[in-house]
Amino acid sequence: MSLIRIKSLVLLVSLLLSQVALPGAFAAETYTFSVVPQFNAVQLHTEWLPVINRITQETGITLELVVAPTIPKFERTLLKGEPDFAFANPYHAVMAKRAQNYIPLVRDTKPLTGILLVKRDSPFHSLQDLNGKEIGFPAPNAFGASLYMRALLAENKVNYQSQVLNTHGNVFRNILNGSIAAGGGVNNTFNDEKPEMREQLRILYQTPGVASHPVIAHPRVPERVHKAVLNAFLAMQKDAPGLALLKEIRLPQPVAATYSSDYLPLEKLNVEKFVILEKE
Repeated sequence: MSLIRIKSLVLLVSLLLSQVALPGAFAAETYTFSVVPQFNAVQLHTEWLPVINRITQETGITLELVVAPTIPKFERTLLKGEPDFAFANPYHAVMAKRAQNYIPLVRDTKPLTGILLVKRDSPFHSLQDLNGKEIGFPAPNAFGASLYMRALLAENKVNYQSQVLNTHGNVFRNILNGSIAAGGGVNNTFNDEKPEMREQLRILYQTPGVASHPVIAHPRVPERVHKAVLNAFLAMQKDAPGLALLKEIRLPQPVAATYSSDYLPLEKLNVEKFVILEKE
C-alpha cells in the first residue's frame, strides 16, 4: 500500500472519529452565551464556565461565555439581539421577546421571589417605616430585586431615596455598613451568601413569586441547536457532577420553559413604567 494511500486512510479515520466525538454533528459551530451579571465577573466565570464546557463536550456545540460589566450593559446587548443565548431575569425575557423574539428554553422549578432586606437589629418593620429612607437596588431592571419591588413600593405609597449599587452583593454589604436603610435582592442570591452575612440581615418584605430566570435563545439559532442545549441542561440533573454544576448557577431543578405559560403573565404586572434603560 502506498504511503499516500495510508495517509489518506488515516485522515479518513480521524474525521470519522471526530464526528463520533461530537454528538449531533455540531462541529465548528460557535454561539455566544451571555449571563446577567448579578454577581462579579470572577464569580460568574467560576460558576458558569464548567457548565458551558460540559454542554460543549456533550453536544459538540461550542458556547462562548460572555459576561457584561453591568446589568444595564447586559440589557443593551440583549435588546440589540447580540447574544445567541442568554441567562436573563424574568422580565428580561419579556423585554427580549418584544425586541428580538428571544425564545425561553429552560428555567428552574422554584419560583423567584423578590425580597427587601434590612439589618437584623433595624428598627424598620414595615414598608411605611422606610418613608424618607435610602433603599439600594442592584440595577433598575433587576426584576424581583428592583423592578417589581419598586412597583410594589409605589403601590404602597412609600417615598424613598434610591441608590443603584450594581450587584446583589453590593446591596447586602451596604445594608450592613449602614449606607442604606434597606435593599432589594432575591431569594436565590440571598441564599447564596455566606451564613455569617445572612444572619445579620432580616427580610422585611417579599414579592409574590414568579417564574425564575430562564435561559433564552435568539431565533436565528437553529431549532436543533435550541433542543440540544435544552436537553443538555435537563440531562445534568441526572448525575451528581451535573447536579452540582446546576446548583452553582442556581438552576438545581431545570424544566423546559415557554413564554406563554411562564413569562407572558409578567406583562400584566404593570411594571413597564418602572423600566429604566441606560443610554449609550
